[in-house]
Amino acid sequence: MMRPQFVLFGDSITDQSFRPGGWGSALADSYSRKADVVLRGYGGYNTRWAQFLLDKIFPLQSSKPTLVVTVFFGANDAALLGRSSERQHVPLIEYKENLHRIITHLKNCSDSMLVVLITPPPVDENGRRQYARATYGENAVELPERTNEITGTYAKSCIEVAIEAGVPVIDLWSRMQETVGWQQKYLSDGLHLTPEGNALVFEELLKILSARSLNFVDMPDDFPHHSVINDKDPQKTFQGRE
Repeated sequence: MMRPQFVLFGDSITDQSFRPGGWGSALADSYSRKADVVLRGYGGYNTRWAQFLLDKIFPLQSSKPTLVVTVFFGANDAALLGRSSERQHVPLIEYKENLHRIITHLKNCSDSMLVVLITPPPVDENGRRQYARATYGENAVELPERTNEITGTYAKSCIEVAIEAGVPVIDLWSRMQETVGWQQKYLSDGLHLTPEGNALVFEELLKILSARSLNFVDMPDDFPHHSVINDKDPQKTFQGRE
């Protein structure tokens, strides 16, 4: 039996998701023996650069179609012009266009593929300043390279793309800010996620998967549990399974 494949496609927040306490590792653990969870996270990437990876990661003619793809970009696109990370900046209109192109490519790979957009998380500007001082000392730039207000416009645009394309979306930017003290609870450096922030992504993603009968509880194992193997004639247990 060929396991279905879940691909996590995004920037550093996705790249770090397989670390202990990460939302990707929680997904892989929950779907053990159910689906292969594949990490395709690229730290520092924006939607402009991500497009060059599509044909390589998601070839149109694939013998193993992907069942679920998370698309988690925007934190770098929202970097401000004139600040330290301006090379990552992508204008808002282009960001929307790029997300549409990514979704179109994925849907061309498989009509049945579930594409889930995830908005960038909120930005704690004070946390970014503290991180810069701790990392770069006297060379730290005082003005943050991102602001929560601007990142919010990218989150809103991500939601608009999801509605236009007819795909589900996790509004992480809004969801996190519903909690008092979100800055320290969910963000480790004003941008990337704490274990609690990762848990929230996993929780929200599982809601979307469950609503589409893709909860790990509902999906079959790839091969039988050891308790049902016929120990006298094990071949009988595995006959007809591919």
